[in-house]
Amino acid sequence: MTDATLLMLAQVVEPELTEQTVALATNPTAGLSIPTLLGLFVVGAVLVLRITWRISTVHLALGFAATAAMWLVGYLAMLEPGLWIGELLFVLMLLVPMLMGALAQRAGASALKSGLVCAFANLLIIGAFLRDEQNGSRLVPAFYLVGLFVALGGLAALGGFFARRARPITLPATTGLFALVTALTIFILLITGGLVTGLESGLAVPDWPNSFGHNMLLYPLSEMKGGVFYEHAHRLFGMLVGTTSLVLLGVVFREEQRGGVRALAILLLVIVCVQGTLGGLRVTGSLTSATSGTELTPSTLLAIVHGMFGQIVFATACVLACVTSRAWKSATPVMGINGASAVRALPIVLVAGFLVQLFLGASYRHLQTSPTETAAAVHPAWPIWGHIAGAAVMLVLAVGTGAYVSSRAAALKPVRILGKGLVHAVGLQIALGVAALVLILMRENQAIPASEVIVTTMHQALGALLLAVAAMLAAWSLRLVAPIV
Repeated sequence: MTDATLLMLAQVVEPELTEQTVALATNPTAGLSIPTLLGLFVVGAVLVLRITWRISTVHLALGFAATAAMWLVGYLAMLEPGLWIGELLFVLMLLVPMLMGALAQRAGASALKSGLVCAFANLLIIGAFLRDEQNGSRLVPAFYLVGLFVALGGLAALGGFFARRARPITLPATTGLFALVTALTIFILLITGGLVTGLESGLAVPDWPNSFGHNMLLYPLSEMKGGVFYEHAHRLFGMLVGTTSLVLLGVVFREEQRGGVRALAILLLVIVCVQGTLGGLRVTGSLTSATSGTELTPSTLLAIVHGMFGQIVFATACVLACVTSRAWKSATPVMGINGASAVRALPIVLVAGFLVQLFLGASYRHLQTSPTETAAAVHPAWPIWGHIAGAAVMLVLAVGTGAYVSSRAAALKPVRILGKGLVHAVGLQIALGVAALVLILMRENQAIPASEVIVTTMHQALGALLLAVAAMLAAWSLRLVAPIV
């Protein structure tokens, strides 16, 4: 790829970043090498596991939940929604650790310890602030680190103080609670990924695992503008998901003796790592620390696989949250249910159908090209018509499966709730799909309407939820419905 070609691509993806992108191609900076990054990953993983092994699971769950919520609020604030909304979001970001501290107090846990865990998790992004604020001083990093723990620990303790007389509550089983936090964090990651695709910012940061030659966690916050913000923020959320999944593995091995659950936790961490690698290789085309555009070959095929695999990761996390819950552990399979074989089999068929539909939707989204001043949009026929036909099939299959299992196994609460949820959610998904297609076809130029981005991202997010619901329904059906002997 020549510098002139890279210049044209940069003007399409993000015009205001043209000079930065071309400078990176012609004068690449020295990012960390792959062996160095792998070494740092292994050392960091061991350190995280050793630290979290000594912290109770309830504090880990509440602290990481507060971190994910703070990052989500901060993400919205970075979208520059306006002065007053931005100020409200900043206040809300401060309220999150306070609310978490109040929740910890009511659950009989330590608000302060939960706040310190939140500060520990936020170390992932402290480097982005330090690159802007350090200005050569050796005291600023220490001030930021100490201030982070003091601020979040203090806010959480303050929230616990206000809730000291509130009515006590009972939280879910600690392992299941942390698994639920992990699943929700992955769902936030899926939404940010949908926004990256919807805004066509997938290649705004042209290198990986570095970002414009910087260590990913040290890329300056001040440079995260336009498409770079969406792409790099997605990477940071991916780091949070990876860390959360690693901690979940430690929690499961500490508290679970069931071999199948431990294997599922290992599988989740592995596929989270695979998903992150797929996202990076989608940008570079190969495993390299190069930053020059002449050495990078973005892959559309990997973009499709990355889009699909993320939803599979989310569904796996949701199933893990189910199998670590109190209800799962105490459940006993019920015998004599009429149509038990179909109740057990239909959700599995539904999962397979959703995977096919997911492949068709991801293929259309990544193979289509937007209209320009000189060329019309290109809408590949096979994925869009296949996705439309598949939608009709999946509507019948999802409604039929949901209605059948919720009626046959009405006494089994998880099966009944998930079955009814399928029936209601699939209709909304069809409506969002129609709206997304209409908005895409109505687009006349390179300018991406906000309505298109919002609707397509909602369609993708609900699709991920439907796949997760089908997977959880399959798991619960196999757990609660005894097979016919």
